[in-house]
Amino acid sequence: MVQLVIMEKIILGKDLEICRILNGMWQVAGSHGQIDSKLAVEDMKKYHELGFTTWDLADIYGPAESLIGDFNKKIENVQAFTKFVPNPGPMSNSIVTHYIEESLKKMNIDCIDLLQFHWWDYQNSSYIDALQHLSKLQNEGKIKHLGLTNFDTERIKIIIEKGFKIISNQVQYSILDQRPEKIMVPFFIKHGIQILTYGTLLGGFFSEKYLNTDEPTRGDLTTASLQKYKNMIDTWGGWQLFQELLLVLNDIAKKHNCSIANVATRFILDKPQVAGVIIGARLGITNHREDNDRVFELKLDQKDISSISAITSKSNDLFDVIGDCGSEYR
Repeated sequence: MVQLVIMEKIILGKDLEICRILNGMWQVAGSHGQIDSKLAVEDMKKYHELGFTTWDLADIYGPAESLIGDFNKKIENVQAFTKFVPNPGPMSNSIVTHYIEESLKKMNIDCIDLLQFHWWDYQNSSYIDALQHLSKLQNEGKIKHLGLTNFDTERIKIIIEKGFKIISNQVQYSILDQRPEKIMVPFFIKHGIQILTYGTLLGGFFSEKYLNTDEPTRGDLTTASLQKYKNMIDTWGGWQLFQELLLVLNDIAKKHNCSIANVATRFILDKPQVAGVIIGARLGITNHREDNDRVFELKLDQKDISSISAITSKSNDLFDVIGDCGSEYR
């Protein structure tokens, strides 16, 4: 019999309590291996039964919204946050409404709990028009809460000043990439905005599998996640320094009888304004549900934090190299 752990939950917005580990669905988009829809939905039920009841997806993640729609037929009131990721261009009411209606239909729901808006090009200020139309749909009851994805602090300041009510921003945040702490977190504390994080496990690099291994070649990077986060490791400080970090994380993991992934997740969950960490789910292929469970029992002490900082202090400052959160996409 599986020992159920007390899940950590948090209030993200009014009438919106979430599990602090969210199941990420980028992995069903096609670049992580083919997905069998029937197996995927069966797998989703197992996540749900263990208490991992919050899903993160997007309109551009292949069949993700349709899988949620199928899941919704089996489990009532599935908590799923989708994204609106349009190509930059004119954002009329009819265009925005069309895309949100499509998401509602695919997900088999009447109202989206959290709609996370992403915009590729800040030179095109139509993102303000899009937010106006999304706010209208929110007033009509088709969206419960509005959030953002990969917006930088400068643009969020503009959005807030224009009177939009935003409850969250989804950004990359990990032991390697602590850019949110520079200017975003102080601003979010002031305005009551929370962070949902991705890339916290570096697409799987934060694991025992990569400890004491040679630097992977391009051909070894078999998923889009591994390719993306290997670039991040290179920018941060390279494979040798990453090995030093993994050694430290492995020592901490052994001390607490958990995994490297657990340590990397807990480190970010303990950061100010972090509501939840999104961990990718390769539905029907592999799962780490039981391992993820152990995050909620883990308590890192000051010695753990200091030993991690001793390594990260040797790295490049990604804020200086890349810029604020989301800059890597623009």
